[in-house]
Amino acid sequence: MKKSILLAAALSVGFVGTLTTFDVDPVHSNIGFKVRHLGISNVNGSFTDYVATATVDPEDLSTLKAEAVIQVASVDTGIERRDNHLRSDDFFNAEAHPTITFVSKEVRNIDGSEFELVGDLTIRETTREIILEGEFLGQATMRGKTVVAFEAEARINRFDYGLKWDALTEAGGLMVGEEVRLMLELEAAAQ
Repeated sequence: MKKSILLAAALSVGFVGTLTTFDVDPVHSNIGFKVRHLGISNVNGSFTDYVATATVDPEDLSTLKAEAVIQVASVDTGIERRDNHLRSDDFFNAEAHPTITFVSKEVRNIDGSEFELVGDLTIRETTREIILEGEFLGQATMRGKTVVAFEAEARINRFDYGLKWDALTEAGGLMVGEEVRLMLELEAAAQ
């Protein structure tokens, strides 16, 4: 009896949150990237095969934890020849390194619905800490389940992860830029 009174009191003053695990819905989500091409334009792409989860109390972003496993072979830029090159050892080497992973470690600088999610990104067995600048877009109910949505972006240097192709243009610049912009649009339903 005493425990239930303490629990009710804690809930009423906000000491105990409702942590929920959400599965990212790939039908309503996108894990994409953008990189400079010839120094003047961009190539956009995405990964179509992944599993990602987020655990969070939607009322308290400081509780956010996220994990993702992306299948490298699912890279899609709309051009089969380019996608095959991205799967090769010049870039991802999908055969030897079939997955990209992300595991969050910390949430910081929360300002309303905006936040920074710090985590470890692993590509080609190289792990580096990145900061995703994110925004919580809200929550809704669909078919009796809570659904949440997030957007986030980060910038990484592809050479840091062994994506080593460095062909030059006639003017001497990189054909494919060093910096890659990661862009996430995620909708996730409660388990």
